[in-house]
Amino acid sequence: RRRLLGDEHPDIAQSLNNLALLYHSQGKYTEAEPLYQQALELWRRLLGDEHPHVATSLNNLAELYRSQGKYTEAEPLYLQSLELRRRLLGDEHPDIAQSLNNLALLYHSQGKYTEAEPLYQQALEFTRRLLGNEHPDVALNLNNLGGLYCSQGRYAEAEPLLQQALELRRRLLGEEHPDVALSLNNLANLYSSQGKYTEAEPLLQQALELTRRLLGDEHPSVATSLNNLANLYYSQGRYADAEPLYKQALELRRRLLGDEHPDIAQSLNNLALLY
Repeated sequence: RRRLLGDEHPDIAQSLNNLALLYHSQGKYTEAEPLYQQALELWRRLLGDEHPHVATSLNNLAELYRSQGKYTEAEPLYLQSLELRRRLLGDEHPDIAQSLNNLALLYHSQGKYTEAEPLYQQALEFTRRLLGNEHPDVALNLNNLGGLYCSQGRYAEAEPLLQQALELRRRLLGEEHPDVALSLNNLANLYSSQGKYTEAEPLLQQALELTRRLLGDEHPSVATSLNNLANLYYSQGRYADAEPLYKQALELRRRLLGDEHPDIAQSLNNLALLY
């Protein structure tokens, strides 16, 4: 594209954005950020501020900042993206559901549960209405709302949503997909929170194995899986099993996320609790 179209073309911005999405998915956050920023700048310059591609770019950069724990940087970008999408696309568009879901994820990550819940619910309702019940985005919304209920200790409400999400992802995406690993992990965390350790353990082990196989050892999701399995062992008093996993998770998070990330605090806290 650069060779044929030159640097000042919307397709270049699309390529930059897509390459950034790949790096983002691989947990290569420092490689993704400048590409997202270049894509946003290029789309703004070529298409103007009032264009759906600009809204997509704002959303993607906000997602990256949320992944990095830069919540105060992410929020204004999410809000701009949502406002722009509403203005350009109207309320009845799947991108609105995506924006609502992502803003809810941000509030969820910040512990603002009462702000997150109505956004998750709206996103789920929109997605079902616009895309039908048999769509991966429905599974995503079910998973996220179930995760929120789990965070709030509303386990009876969380369980059917997390189970539906897992079942739907398996049916639509097959067993060999990172989203299936995510669902296994979240359902296991629910069981662990309820003290159902024998039900949780095989799910956590499957999630860890699947994540490693699909995403490689050097990925933040692997660190999350290691941490969650260690949490289970800690809850069972299996301290010798938990310690190496906590240490691996902390080392991996430091390497991938840097020292200034909320997940580092979580890992330090968990290792301290173990000791």
